[in-house]
Amino acid sequence: MSLPTKDIADKTIENGNELFPIFLKLHNLQTLLVGGGNVGLEKLSALLNNSPQAKVNIVADRFLPEVKSLANAHTNINIIERKFEENDLDGADLAILATDDYQLHQYICTLAKERGILVNVADTPELCDFYLSSIVKKGNLKIAISTNGKSPTVAKRIKEVLNENIPSEIDETLEHMNQLRNTLSGDFSDKVRALNAATATLVQKPEEQVPLSPRKVSFAIWSLVVAFAALTFYVVWKEEPEFRAYVEGINPKFYWFLGAGFVFAMIDGAIGMSYGVTSTTFSLSLGIPPASASTAVHISEILSNGIAGWMHFKMGNVNKKLFKILIIPGIIGAVSGAFILSSLEEYNHYTKPLISVYTLILGIVVLKKALNIQRKKRAKAKKITKIGPLGFFGGFIDAVGGGGWGSIVLSTLIAGGRSARYSLGTVKMTRFFIALLSSLTFVTMLDGLRWYAVAGLVIGSALASPIAAKVSNKISAKTIMVAVGIIVILASLNTISKFLLAF
Repeated sequence: MSLPTKDIADKTIENGNELFPIFLKLHNLQTLLVGGGNVGLEKLSALLNNSPQAKVNIVADRFLPEVKSLANAHTNINIIERKFEENDLDGADLAILATDDYQLHQYICTLAKERGILVNVADTPELCDFYLSSIVKKGNLKIAISTNGKSPTVAKRIKEVLNENIPSEIDETLEHMNQLRNTLSGDFSDKVRALNAATATLVQKPEEQVPLSPRKVSFAIWSLVVAFAALTFYVVWKEEPEFRAYVEGINPKFYWFLGAGFVFAMIDGAIGMSYGVTSTTFSLSLGIPPASASTAVHISEILSNGIAGWMHFKMGNVNKKLFKILIIPGIIGAVSGAFILSSLEEYNHYTKPLISVYTLILGIVVLKKALNIQRKKRAKAKKITKIGPLGFFGGFIDAVGGGGWGSIVLSTLIAGGRSARYSLGTVKMTRFFIALLSSLTFVTMLDGLRWYAVAGLVIGSALASPIAAKVSNKISAKTIMVAVGIIVILASLNTISKFLLAF
């Protein structure tokens, strides 16, 4: 005897979700969809997204063009353009009702139950024999989410969280496990023991794992570099009088860049950004031409980005496919930008104000981020697909403006629906090659390179890196970002105003 509706509701509250999850081979079943409007389109899309070969008959007296278009793209979909008739249930294994006619739904449910056909009714849980779940799909991995019909919104939100945090590379893991499984011999117990051994590291307790700390490794590497450089400098200074004389004759601006490189690296360690824009703005304000300024910035970033990229690669944060698509256009854009800027070095009195406009814009961006000035939240963007042009543009602007690869490429990838973790790791990895190739182009093209600026930024940032890693959490990021934004804006405006006053 069936329970009254109230009793069923009470039982559900007491025992939680008692639905039994199953995965159906819809290509072996016949599905009837009643309704060709917006809800029908939603249901049909869900069926085909998960089972492209599903056999579906759609009955409705009117259809949206999108429904017909979707049906025409699949030979296994049959459209019947008229009102529902009882014989439409002939041969059906499942029925999905997606109209706005509640009485029609009740009538079809009654007929379906007499024939033993399972029914799903849109937005009417009490008439449903089954629900269509929110689905997370990563290759061969598929996860169905159910809230027992209580809140489709919550199910959708959980789907978004899982889609964001489960990497697409999980499908590679499944393929590897399948290959391992196919190589195993022996009885069932032997196979289970072998698979348990292969997956043991996935279920270790936290205390059994020894995670690789990026900050500790970075600190150790930079400490060795700084110690070796200091020791070398001391030995050479003591033993070589000519070297002492050379050091004493160094351009005094070297020490300004040494201190600036130290401060800018500390800022970058505290807020994770702005090294490029602060270094470039500072260089321009001291009269360094744009190409030389960009060279100094990129050379000083080669080692730091190499370490960061390597750490992200070791932690599995680099999307190999995204890296391959991004790296070549990025290098071409960076080399092109470096070549053009170097060729225009003799016209630096014109290019300098243009670069200052760029740093002015970046300064405003930093200030807006610090003050949380954001536009009204927009609908979730579709995943960006034009990675190549993005890489070229980001590399070109980065070389011309002395920075911007991260702010342009990373922000665009995340805003375009890409995973933040994998985007960050991939951008850091590619940044090393961008900095290396653009630096080589600058060094090859420029004759009068300001090596005192390059050396100052390189040594200053190297000295600051291990310290920045330790103190970054103890500094108010917002205060620093506000100060950086204001300073960059004022310095950029000063360079622009000098150019305008010269005319």
